[in-house]
Amino acid sequence: MARVTVEDCVDVVPNRFELVLLAAQRARQISSGAPILVERDNDKNPVIALRELADEELTADDVQESLIHGLQKNVEVDEPEEDDISLLLAGKKLEESQQEVTTESLAKVSAEMKAEAMFSKIAEQGPEDGEKE
Repeated sequence: MARVTVEDCVDVVPNRFELVLLAAQRARQISSGAPILVERDNDKNPVIALRELADEELTADDVQESLIHGLQKNVEVDEPEEDDISLLLAGKKLEESQQEVTTESLAKVSAEMKAEAMFSKIAEQGPEDGEKE
């Protein structure tokens, strides 16, 4: 492609403002050392980014995801649910005691471990300020 125009790119990314954001992000990626998906042809990084978008060498969604990730201040991390953790610990406890790991035994050991944790938490807190023993 000798020359890239906005009309070439608008077919792929209909919103011109989004096109500018995506092309700028891709140009930054190229400047950071990302591999170029089209021939350089002595073009600068923003032109290469527009050519890649126009030729559909990469999807706008991929660049958009990278842009969003780069702008996020707090990256969310999926943490396992409390139930998942208790089941994993129950499975480990069953394996250590060389017992058969079944759905019923996992549920039983998991409930026992939750009860133990709850009772130990209550014991640590002690009696309430207003209560007398």
